[in-house]
Amino acid sequence: MSHLLYEAENGVAYLTMNRPEARNALSLDMRQKLLATFQALESDDSVRCVVLRGAGDHFMAGGDVKSFMEFTPLTPEQRRLTFINRIHTNLNGIMYTMRRLNKPIIASVRGAAAGAGISVALSCDLVIAADDAFFTLAYSHIASSPDGGATYYLPRLVGTKKAMEIALLGDRFSAAEAKDLGMINRVVPGADLEAETRKLAERLAQGPTRAYGNIKKLILQSSENSLEQQLQSEAETFGDSVMAEDWVEGVTAFNEKRKPQFTGR
Repeated sequence: MSHLLYEAENGVAYLTMNRPEARNALSLDMRQKLLATFQALESDDSVRCVVLRGAGDHFMAGGDVKSFMEFTPLTPEQRRLTFINRIHTNLNGIMYTMRRLNKPIIASVRGAAAGAGISVALSCDLVIAADDAFFTLAYSHIASSPDGGATYYLPRLVGTKKAMEIALLGDRFSAAEAKDLGMINRVVPGADLEAETRKLAERLAQGPTRAYGNIKKLILQSSENSLEQQLQSEAETFGDSVMAEDWVEGVTAFNEKRKPQFTGR
């Protein structure tokens, strides 16, 4: 059984993490397939938006902690090297690739987003969650520190003090609380999650894909740039955007007072 399912429809790629019996905890197979799939999507012009979701009742419960038992007999140094290698191999690559992907990624969250599940959700550009979804950065419960970019995104979204609370205590909090903190974008009734996710994804898939890629790039790099660097980057990405057929269509439609028909080109 593949631990990652893939389907595409109406310009949207749906990636389903497929270990429902383990709350979609990250396996080696899942990590490898996520990395390969995101890398392939970078050059797939037929896909203009990506949805990441979990099979069954949960988004993702983080790392496969049950499998960690096999490493407990190792020496401390062996454990250190093993887990540094595990994180660098695939997991960090997934996060890098998601960040640079030049099209929007939506996390569609139901049930648990725990541990690396939070990291993966925050690495997406938009997050829509069911009203009964819940979040916990539970690394401290197994005497570990976070990985997958959680400590990069959290302080930028919720501030240093709240990030400390979330990471140190590892308490569980609701989708409504996550939205109030600025971690996610929308909360919808659980029964409507699939339909609302599809509606949002297809809206983005019908938009100006090249411009979306430039918008994503600008926003994600803004916290590391000086004002001068950001202004320069804005000029360059605007210049890139106007090279697209969609820009011509957008300007033409605006002047003709009609809705633009973007093609992603």
